[in-house]
Amino acid sequence: MPVLLYNTMNRCVEEFVPLDDQQVGLYSCGPTVYNYAHIGNLRTFLFEDLLKRVLQLSGFSVNHVMNITDVGHLTGDGDDGEDKLEHMAHKTNRTVWEIASYYTDAFFKDYDELNMIRPSTVCKATDHIQQMIALIKRLEEGGHTYISGGNVYFSIDSIPDYGKLARLDLESLRTAVREDVEADDNKRNSKDFVLWFTNSKHGEQAMMWPSPWGRGFPGWHIECSAMSMHYLGESFDIHCGGIDAIPVHHTNEIAQSEAATGKPWVKYWMHGEFLLDETGKMSKSKGEFLTLSLLKSKGFDPMDYRYFCLGGHYRSQLKFNFDSLSTARTARTNVYDRVQNLLKDGAKQVTLASEHALSSQRAFMEHIQNDLNTPRALADLWGVLKDDRLSSDEKYSLVLLFDQVFGLRLSSITAPEKETFPPEAEALLLKRVQAKKEKNWALADSLRSELDAMGYLVKDTPSGSSLEKKM
Repeated sequence: MPVLLYNTMNRCVEEFVPLDDQQVGLYSCGPTVYNYAHIGNLRTFLFEDLLKRVLQLSGFSVNHVMNITDVGHLTGDGDDGEDKLEHMAHKTNRTVWEIASYYTDAFFKDYDELNMIRPSTVCKATDHIQQMIALIKRLEEGGHTYISGGNVYFSIDSIPDYGKLARLDLESLRTAVREDVEADDNKRNSKDFVLWFTNSKHGEQAMMWPSPWGRGFPGWHIECSAMSMHYLGESFDIHCGGIDAIPVHHTNEIAQSEAATGKPWVKYWMHGEFLLDETGKMSKSKGEFLTLSLLKSKGFDPMDYRYFCLGGHYRSQLKFNFDSLSTARTARTNVYDRVQNLLKDGAKQVTLASEHALSSQRAFMEHIQNDLNTPRALADLWGVLKDDRLSSDEKYSLVLLFDQVFGLRLSSITAPEKETFPPEAEALLLKRVQAKKEKNWALADSLRSELDAMGYLVKDTPSGSSLEKKM
């Protein structure tokens, strides 16, 4: 079955066909490490992890590259405001290097707790300054840049299709050149963006490097272009991120990348929708925001949040509140209990052979390969767990297959340990079993009462009698 994905560039679901047979080049915008990731950020990373898992289960090999923005991202996406790391460093009396290191570690702690598969390559912006400089030089040689006020700008008027991802009206942008340009008097067009800042823009920064244009630091957008092409080549398969990256960041990445190489850069663009709280889009700019640590402090497991996100399609806005998270926790716990009961009955992983089991597998694959339809796929999981036509072995095997996509750590569930009881209680149970065989019901009832007085309940089932501690 083919994998179908929604391509933001074309605004439609398309069959996924990689550039290189079964090898997939995947780039995702990583965190800007000036603060903790909020759970809205983490929803985007969970969508990207889901995509990778679906591709791998579908037989593709995925080379996943993710950047760490540890320099260059200003408080405003339009080249305005101060550097986010500098701002936090001044606020906390720490160095920018300490800030970046601390929040990078915090991000990957969340990443691992949510059971996301680590990228093949994690690349820090500060480790790839020379690649950025080389790319800016290519753009300069191609006539796509200008220097104003000490900074190197990309001219959107140097290309014919600026804004095609966001479907911006380029002619309207050109006729309104002077309307918003006051935000940066150095710009010829208000949509032009900085490739390299020098000290003329923000004064002396802690993170600065020598360049042909003066000592300074890179703009935010150039980082992803330089690092993705360094690791994946000048054209690759998929670029992911949050939907808020479309109008500025991803638009500018496409402009500079294709201007430099003269060829298409990314074949498929995929974006995750917002997580909403009671006030709207979840954002760090609001001051206080929800983190995974906060959810844990309220008694939730990271897998509860992962299950919650699986319950909504990645291209649909998802409303967060603690009641909804509690509902997800209950559902996830019930899944765990059902899997544990399968193991208690001796279930083991087997090769699926019956037509009914294979049909369940096909239905799941069809749903998950249809633009990552996790709500339908979760329904498939519940259908399997409740299906009396499937054996315990088939149910367990299908659960493990499904969890290669869900990532809920279902394979880590173990059968409950067999409860032990004092020898005298076990002896009384054996006497009762014998009494029942002999149809001595009075003695059997007496022995039950004796065990009850000791604090044990007798459970009689078709498969035999057992003891259970009274609560």
